Amino acid sequence: MWIGTDDTDSLQGGCTTYVATELILKFMENGYDLIGFPRLVRLNPNIPWKTRGNGAICLKVGKGGGKRIRIGEAEGNEIVSYSRMKSQGDIDEIVSMVDDVISQHIRKDADAAFVVSSRKFPYALYRKAVREIVEIEEIKKFLDENGIAHKYYRKGRGLIGASAAISWRPVDRTYELIAYGSSRWIDKESVMEMDRKCSSTFNNYDYRNDYIAILPKAKSPVFYGIRGDDAEELVKAREMLRKAEEERWIIFETNQGTDEHLQRKKIGEIKPYESVIVRGRVKKEPKDIKGGHVIFSIYDGEEMECAAYEPTKEFREVVRELKEGDEIVVYGGVREKPFTINIEKMEVKKLADVYEKIANPLCIKCGKRMKSMGRGKGYRCQRCGARANENEAVYKRIKRKIKPGFYEVPVIARRHLAKPLKRMAS
Repeated sequence: MWIGTDDTDSLQGGCTTYVATELILKFMENGYDLIGFPRLVRLNPNIPWKTRGNGAICLKVGKGGGKRIRIGEAEGNEIVSYSRMKSQGDIDEIVSMVDDVISQHIRKDADAAFVVSSRKFPYALYRKAVREIVEIEEIKKFLDENGIAHKYYRKGRGLIGASAAISWRPVDRTYELIAYGSSRWIDKESVMEMDRKCSSTFNNYDYRNDYIAILPKAKSPVFYGIRGDDAEELVKAREMLRKAEEERWIIFETNQGTDEHLQRKKIGEIKPYESVIVRGRVKKEPKDIKGGHVIFSIYDGEEMECAAYEPTKEFREVVRELKEGDEIVVYGGVREKPFTINIEKMEVKKLADVYEKIANPLCIKCGKRMKSMGRGKGYRCQRCGARANENEAVYKRIKRKIKPGFYEVPVIARRHLAKPLKRMAS
């Protein structure tokens, strides 16, 4: 039995993953087993009405069989899952339990919803929800026409994430160990040690900006979250941390760090709120604007503005080195106003040759350097009046500070779905 839920939190607090742990505990108390890992599914990060990371939850429950796996703890008790399902549970009983838990934990200003289904949904629903805008009417029609049990508590927007989470099939996947607790003390040195020794983990600590990335920015029950490619190593990573005691922890299977929100497009095809991969040549060179943001444009037959915003910190230093004619590929989310690609990472494919003038042309008759007649107007010898074009000056090729290759924003500015270069190289 598949259970999807979303939007139990709000900007004022709460956490959908915490509600997932409450659901799991409720099922375990009533004789149901968790099948596989619980799933944390991130959806379109550019949706303006999202709450923080735009994550939805999917659980599979029933009577478990096969391998028994320890995937967490809650108040000293093990949370386990099973590798396969022997039988499904009673759908009415499951719906009642889910409703009971969500009703207790929903934020008043949240738009919570849940879906319970005996079968998976089409993968196309997830693909659309992670890349585009899905209308609530489309989801309600799908659920009603197929007789799928569901409930929403306000306008029903949470049905989109709940349904999309059920439809996710992990072609690429990572894991996140999320711990919960009211005390938030953690030793920075232990985080750095864990980051160095646990090679399958990523986005733990930003060394240049002295930022502990496993700690949440927003108000929520989450204490910390460690992301990685190996679920077993996440347990080892947790044990390496010197920290306050957690109240509970659990490992989620997730689409974080997979780039599944991105789609390759030509500039003329791009729409607001999408996440895209676009190849082009630099047309307007980078310039700094108010707020510390860096703006430039690329061209592939049509022109598109790109931005490295202030929160991307030192990544802007790389962007400032771009010159007209450089061939690059940008990865990022599309803002509506201004209509701009917010860069997550960038590949420099080919650098243009850049020259600087080191001397004015030499007059052949007089042997003297000519004087400029103004920008773009060429040169003239003050003694005999001979003239020369702009390209007859003496130029030197400049050695570029950047090289072809990939560049990414620092850990402090990375989105949940953005695939770090560390994963791209593996």
